[in-house]
Amino acid sequence: MFARLREDVAVVFDRDPAARSAWEVLTCYPGLHALVWHRAVVHRLWRANFRWLARWLAHWGRWLTGIEIHPGAIIGRRVFIDHGMGVVIGETAEIGDDSTLYHGVTLGGTSWNQGKRHPTLGRGVVIGAGAKILGPILVGDSAKIGSNAVVVRNVPAGATAVGIPARVVTTDDRDRREAQAARIGFSAYAISSDMDDPVVQAIHKLLDHAAATEERFNRLVTLLQHEGMDCGEAKAVADAFDPRQINKMLE
Repeated sequence: MFARLREDVAVVFDRDPAARSAWEVLTCYPGLHALVWHRAVVHRLWRANFRWLARWLAHWGRWLTGIEIHPGAIIGRRVFIDHGMGVVIGETAEIGDDSTLYHGVTLGGTSWNQGKRHPTLGRGVVIGAGAKILGPILVGDSAKIGSNAVVVRNVPAGATAVGIPARVVTTDDRDRREAQAARIGFSAYAISSDMDDPVVQAIHKLLDHAAATEERFNRLVTLLQHEGMDCGEAKAVADAFDPRQINKMLE
């Protein structure tokens, strides 16, 4: 038990630059408190079939930490819940080793049926603040879920999912961001300043293409007018569409 506690304290220092001392981590980190309470007491009672007592003690853990972990949830080693307030982990959820959850994360269900109805997270998964992972889906090893994403489908290992509903970011974009994150040591909240919804990125590219096409069209109209042709109506149509303005709305 104490070996696991030392391991959990070391994880805080690895993933939170605000941690200053072991005493501070032991006394001021509700994520640590919630995990220790779950592993050492609540989950053991649940497995021993003391279901009501486990639920009652889990309720007190939620009241003390602001983190709700169902006694039946399976949580691996070196899991870190940063800040923690508003985290909800359902009964059949499973969290792999070395995963990180930020505040406001929900590992929830989408069915009232018995059986597996909550997500399974692989090893080394990072779930950004406010993200909702819903249903009996699988989030693969080392995957990242951006802040406030809503994930309702499986996420491949190593992928990054952002948006509502969440969409998987392309490999090139992910590699570029991870290279930047490696230089600063970590990717906070599973998202970086240049991350964008892949659909929004596609719209930006289409609008940029429209702007370039409009510029060529305007040059053609100018050339025809110079040759004496009347292009007034065509010029009016071109002026009615401004892709740059739409680009600004999406920024």
